[in-house]
Amino acid sequence: MSNAPDNAVRAYIDEHRAAFLADLAEWLRIPSVSADPANAADVRRSAEWLVAKLKETGFPTAELWETGDRDDTGTGAGTGTGAPAVFAEWPSGEENAPTVLVYGHHDVQPAAREDGWHTDPFEPTTIDGRLYARGAADDKGQVFFHTLGVRAHLAATGRTAPAVNLKLIVEGEEESGSPNFPALIAAHADRLACDAVIVSDTGMWSEDTPTVCTGMRGLAECQIDLYGPDQDIHSGSFGGAVPNPATEAARLAAALHDEDRRVTIPGFYDGVVALTDRERELIAELPFDEKRWLRAAHSHGTLGEAGFSTLERVWARPTAEVNGIGGGYQGPGGKTIVPSSAQLKLSFRLVAGQDADRVQESVRDWVAARLPEGGGIRHEITFTGSTRPCLTPLDHPALQSVVRAMTKAFGQKIRFTREGGSGPAADLQDVLGAPVLFLGISVPSDGWHAPNEKVELDLLMKGVETAAHLWGDLAGTGEGEATGTGLSNA
Repeated sequence: MSNAPDNAVRAYIDEHRAAFLADLAEWLRIPSVSADPANAADVRRSAEWLVAKLKETGFPTAELWETGDRDDTGTGAGTGTGAPAVFAEWPSGEENAPTVLVYGHHDVQPAAREDGWHTDPFEPTTIDGRLYARGAADDKGQVFFHTLGVRAHLAATGRTAPAVNLKLIVEGEEESGSPNFPALIAAHADRLACDAVIVSDTGMWSEDTPTVCTGMRGLAECQIDLYGPDQDIHSGSFGGAVPNPATEAARLAAALHDEDRRVTIPGFYDGVVALTDRERELIAELPFDEKRWLRAAHSHGTLGEAGFSTLERVWARPTAEVNGIGGGYQGPGGKTIVPSSAQLKLSFRLVAGQDADRVQESVRDWVAARLPEGGGIRHEITFTGSTRPCLTPLDHPALQSVVRAMTKAFGQKIRFTREGGSGPAADLQDVLGAPVLFLGISVPSDGWHAPNEKVELDLLMKGVETAAHLWGDLAGTGEGEATGTGLSNA
């Protein structure tokens, strides 16, 4: 196959790189911190800026979507009590073109010079090929590379519209837990309908090892409140003869795992999609330095479910963690009491095949069964919502399109990872019924949420180039793809 499309894409990117980075810097100067109400106007200004820039890019539709409490019109539209999201759409014009939705977010974490930044976090600064600014990698840089990517795709192929029906949804509350995002996508499911979702809010293994993420774990969290005596009472007069809620909290925490560090809650592993031999081989191929990983974890050793490697544990196995335990006297010296109450905070990371609602019911049943009979201990369990896991099979046509596009951009083998954390990707998968693919170019040293966040400019341009190749591959047009048919025959 001729290298002409590759050369044309790269030539266009090189020609427009400076203007692209100048525009990105302008966006990064907007302190769109969604967690701070004082920045609400900045978050809105960020959304409005992106709407204008997407229109300038060529998207015929670019809109600001309000979020928050629904109004009474029956439309499901938000009333603006939440931070605004941005929606854009560029139809292909081809009768059978697949539809692809790109997800990202335009809000950022708080940042201030006194936090340890070497430069002003909202004054983008380029040093040694790295762009330093809050949001440079998470997630404005990775959202914005799609604007130059689609223009390079058009320039290299001579098209006037993308090879796919291209849509974007860029939320403004991801750094605040996406409280309004599930309702937003449910209300607009018809306009967001697609054949595949591309999430550009992720990263790669390293600069030298480009990777594609294939899935994220889900999450369920709860607090268990235990109540015993109506007030703290004297341990000499009553201890050993009445239930102690702090003791019961400790017993629950200790019973959460068996000697192999497996979760003991009946039904917890129901439906878990096991790692295949091939997936375990691919994980083992990664250049994993466990000592370096431990330093990043600020830990002095590894420990987890028997029979699995460290990466398998954090990427592909469900977990239960004690996030906090408390009750009774915590001051200096001693205080000989039986406390009246205690608390236990738990979180559960979930993997493909697990159902968050069923896990919650299993936890409730397990707690009730383990507490002493007789009414001396009362308890309440409060779950604070959940996030579903998502996983795309290695042989999915859309995933293979992402791999081929990255291969063309990076010029080397693309490997696979998963994410141990959780995010809104599963909401898109569940509501829209489309596979979720991850396209990100950030690396661990970019320092998401930390002082001196940055993005490697050469990798950012690789993201642009990947996006430029991806749309033709997904459409199976022959315009820039390597060998496959993308979504055209999926």
